[in-house]
Amino acid sequence: MGKTLSKVSLWDRAGQMLDRQVRPNAPIMVDGVRHLDADGIGRWLLGVLAGWAAHPVETIIPVGHGAGVAVLRNGGLAMPPRDYEAPILADIMAGYRAARDPFAVTGSPALPDGLNLGAQLWWLESHDPQALTGATLLPWAQYWAWFLTGAAVTEVTSLGCHSDLWSPAAATFSPLAQAQGWADRFAPIARAHDVVGTLRPSIAAQTGLSASVRVLAGLHDSNAALHAARGFAAIADGEATVLSTGTWFIAMRRPHGAFDSATLPAARDCLVNVDVEGRPVPSARFMGGREIERVIGIDTRQVDIRPDQPALIAAVPGLLGAGTMLLPTLAPGCGPFPGQTARWIGAPADGPGDGHARRAAMCLYAALVADAALDLIGARATLLIEGRFADAEVFVRALAALRPGTRVLVANAHHDVAFGALRLIDPALAPPTQLRRVEPLAADLRGYRAGWRSALETAP
Repeated sequence: MGKTLSKVSLWDRAGQMLDRQVRPNAPIMVDGVRHLDADGIGRWLLGVLAGWAAHPVETIIPVGHGAGVAVLRNGGLAMPPRDYEAPILADIMAGYRAARDPFAVTGSPALPDGLNLGAQLWWLESHDPQALTGATLLPWAQYWAWFLTGAAVTEVTSLGCHSDLWSPAAATFSPLAQAQGWADRFAPIARAHDVVGTLRPSIAAQTGLSASVRVLAGLHDSNAALHAARGFAAIADGEATVLSTGTWFIAMRRPHGAFDSATLPAARDCLVNVDVEGRPVPSARFMGGREIERVIGIDTRQVDIRPDQPALIAAVPGLLGAGTMLLPTLAPGCGPFPGQTARWIGAPADGPGDGHARRAAMCLYAALVADAALDLIGARATLLIEGRFADAEVFVRALAALRPGTRVLVANAHHDVAFGALRLIDPALAPPTQLRRVEPLAADLRGYRAGWRSALETAP
């Protein structure tokens, strides 16, 4: 259950996907505030499952984005989960920022709006001091485990995702979460692969699935992509970084040896995630998919649609020759340049028609920002790009040209998150695709990067 899309896929035991259904998400408004449409997604989910009643479904694994929290009371959802992009008033946020723990404790940077789960809980209690009295709290992924089974658990990959609620080094709730009483409100902690229960009888009857279908605790979506990547021999051991691309571009590094999280610049959207084994994972991110969408329109597939790749590659020399570049950022407060204001230098002339130059320019922009984010976490040796922008040739080939000392790989798959969840059932499951090494663009991207960074330094 992502921020932009909800997706459900059906897999066999051999790791082959049999079907996939997708629902675009839209927020709902409650008292003038944006919330996640949990009820609408739930109705759609049950309809999809009913369509698969003829299959011998054995296990369901929920996966969710890391900035949603459900409040349960009296056996039901007390209110729709808050949308993390819903603004929080400055005075409330100021009080929260003064109370939150240092980055060294949580590995969690101070993020805008409700991207820190702690900020959402603080907002709730600021509006109603009794809002959480007698409540049980669940991360977004585990809400869906409860929705299907009635069993409430919490899991560390979601708690450890810039929530302000977890201390990765201590592997326990943060001092803030304990002081506010939130730690006691969260459901008991389970591992991602733990079976939390079987389908509610009412859901089994409504969908036609067996009442013996098991539901796992599930996990955070970017951690699912990381878990999928570790199925490849090139990523499983040693130094490697996975760049997961979607609404968010999230780089997660598996260091070879110890890593000092104090070296991460928290103010540049670096953080410490927690993997399915509970281990700290140095990470950096930016809202790449959203930024691309804001420039070229809602159909972000335009940058990776296969027939257009030759034309997009062909547009690159003209952009480099003209010095066309976009400076960050189109998602204020996010990414490695959170305080910068986006502006074009030599904006592409083409408009919303074929837009080859504009689309190629956005891929170059994404590569430059990704390159900066990777530097911040010390990424080297091997980089695997996964997700829906892994087929954007200008993006992946530009990133390979910018990082000549790194082996840049892509997998010919679009369902890495789901496959990572599947590996919770069978960790020995081999990925269904082969890795492909990315051929760098034959252009002076390092000179282009130097110009881009110089323009950033002199930006007003």
